Amino acid sequence: MQRPEAWPRPHPGEGAAAAPAVGPAGLRLQEPSLYTVKAVFILDNDGHRLLAKYYDDTFPSMKEQMAFEKNVFSKTSQTDSEIAFLGGMTVVYKSSIDLFLYVVGSSHENELMLMSVLTCLFASLNHVLRKNVEKRWLLENMDGAFLVLDEIVDGGVILESDPEQVIQKVNFRVSAQTNPAFMELPAQALTTSCRGGQAKVLQSAKEQIKWSLLK
Repeated sequence: MQRPEAWPRPHPGEGAAAAPAVGPAGLRLQEPSLYTVKAVFILDNDGHRLLAKYYDDTFPSMKEQMAFEKNVFSKTSQTDSEIAFLGGMTVVYKSSIDLFLYVVGSSHENELMLMSVLTCLFASLNHVLRKNVEKRWLLENMDGAFLVLDEIVDGGVILESDPEQVIQKVNFRVSAQTNPAFMELPAQALTTSCRGGQAKVLQSAKEQIKWSLLK
């Protein structure tokens, strides 16, 4: 799915930051940005990479990426938490049998946004892997896993946080690839869909932030 060019792109490595909003008691909130996700990766229970996508130049080389993943795994694999702050990064994660799923954002990104990506990724993989979110099934269905990830995040932009919508779009793409007569959506319709998904994710995050502050 092509990323709409109308949305402003931040300087690489900095993230996009809109003017902060003011919450209850004068607390200033960091407005959720479009370019939220720096990386998504899945490791096995030995810390070896199975799937990974990096969306900016924070870790430009494979060596730096692998070193970062090793550090993240060593700090998170033995804990029961769901969030960590490492090297100026916000990392949310989840384990499943012999897999560890990670979503990474910058230190100022809201963890609720990152967690929405992680939750959607896990639920979508759970469907694609027929409720077997484990190493063996992931390796056998790697193409499907990448399709799922591409429908959730594109270039660091969160496109979708609803697993049902992700599965529908993945099925659409698979049908288009396997059936040459299958009609694809016009580019304008795809762009509108992308923007609509971004607006929905941003609105959902804002509502979660508001209610968390009012509790």
